[in-house]
Amino acid sequence: MYPVTEWANVAGDTVIIARDAGEVWFHPFSSLEEETLPFAKPMTCKGALRSTVGLLDGAIRLAFERTDDQPAKPDPSLIRYIYSLVAAYYTSKDTPRNLLRAAERFKEIGRMEVTRYLEMRAREEAGHHRLALKDLYAVGLPAKQIVANCMPVGIKPLCDLFDDFCLRDYPIDSIGFSYCSERIAAVKPEAEVDAVKSLFPDGIDATRFLRSHSSLGSEVSHVEETIEFVSELPASDRIRIVQATYQSAVLMAESRRLESMKSEAEICEELEEAAGKELHLSQRQWGGGR
Repeated sequence: MYPVTEWANVAGDTVIIARDAGEVWFHPFSSLEEETLPFAKPMTCKGALRSTVGLLDGAIRLAFERTDDQPAKPDPSLIRYIYSLVAAYYTSKDTPRNLLRAAERFKEIGRMEVTRYLEMRAREEAGHHRLALKDLYAVGLPAKQIVANCMPVGIKPLCDLFDDFCLRDYPIDSIGFSYCSERIAAVKPEAEVDAVKSLFPDGIDATRFLRSHSSLGSEVSHVEETIEFVSELPASDRIRIVQATYQSAVLMAESRRLESMKSEAEICEELEEAAGKELHLSQRQWGGGR
């Protein structure tokens, strides 16, 4: 039997090639040689689980590798965690609405399998922005006041991209954005959740959103379900989804870079301006947490 091989051109300059044996590699589009020349044309083959996940995860990896000036991820801190919760509120607030918009469009064009998938995802994502608000309240902050007046740097381009994907005449790209978000969340280990928990004393639960969007939550099963669903789609859909995954990952990498470059003093000033009062965040370390 010949192995299943899938491929997709991302960013116009690189072809991601994946086989169901688990191999994934990147090839410059401009230097395709005789043996790789078939990859210059869009694939028309059927998908398979391992080759499809190779394309999707390869797109995320390539995007982050190309953002080669990524600073080291800062250690968990109360101020940075609060800022991430504000960002989480924005990235999750409109997710159900957007997915239902895309689902309605696929219903109009008779693609009921995609409609059902997007409706299921919309139900699963409903209310997640309220988890972020609850976490902010748990820290003793005026959550609604802050999110109403503060959108973390790099978040608006992400929200705009997802809006655009879901409002297109053929919004299959929305699946790529959702996959990218859930895949990145699904690899957050329990140790990362525990590190954030250690910022707070016993009795304070401010990790609802993080737990739900980590390896401890439902993201892992969502990722597996999406891979299975995408692998069964037509080749043209799979190509679009991989390209959207790459485009989403590029913006997510840039958002992470911009957030890491901000000092805690700058973040604190931004949060206090949004709240309209001093928050005394530097004094809320509770003597080292738990």
